[in-house]
This record gives sequence, structure tokens and C-alpha cells, in this order.
Amino acid sequence: MQQNRLEQLLKFLTESPDDDFLNYALAMEYVGLSDLDNALKLLLNLQEKNPEYLATYYQLGKILELKSDIEEARNMYKKGLELAIKQKEKKTAAELQSAIDLLDD
Repeated sequence: MQQNRLEQLLKFLTESPDDDFLNYALAMEYVGLSDLDNALKLLLNLQEKNPEYLATYYQLGKILELKSDIEEARNMYKKGLELAIKQKEKKTAAELQSAIDLLDD
């Protein structure tokens, strides 16, 4: 089933390669398939193209944690926290702060 979704997302992206949500969704499919390198590449690209896409930061932090890059994960969470506060996204800010706190324990 996941392979089918992956193929469908790839097809949609050929039609709309700059669609932020499609790129994010594809990255999440790669995470589900344990393909962290492709997920990381897509999310970093999305962050570069649209630094205001808030969901990117939490997922980047999680992937970086899984890849044992703890300092970079912390930095990503902190950038996301700043953006969440700026965007007045309290729930996301709390999630990002929690992720930072867990790394600091």
C-alpha cells in the first residue's frame, strides 16, 4: 500500500513539482519506508524553498535525531520554535519545546 502512495505522490509531483504539501507528504512516505536520506533531502529542500513551512522543522529534527546528529536536531527544533512563536502556533511551539527538552535531559 505504501509503495502505491509513493508512486502516486511522485506522479503528482511531476505535475506540480513546487507544491510544498506534496513534497512534505513524499518526505513522510520516505520516513515510513525508513528511507531517511531521501526524506532528509526533500525536507531540507523544502525548508530552503519555503522557510515558513512550519511542519518541516519538527520532522527534520526527528530525522536528524534518528541519524544521531543531536546538535543539528536541536538547532532545527530551535529554529522551528522561533517560527512557531512568530506564527502564534502554540501547539507546535509546545511540541518543539518538548523535543528540545528531551534532548537536554
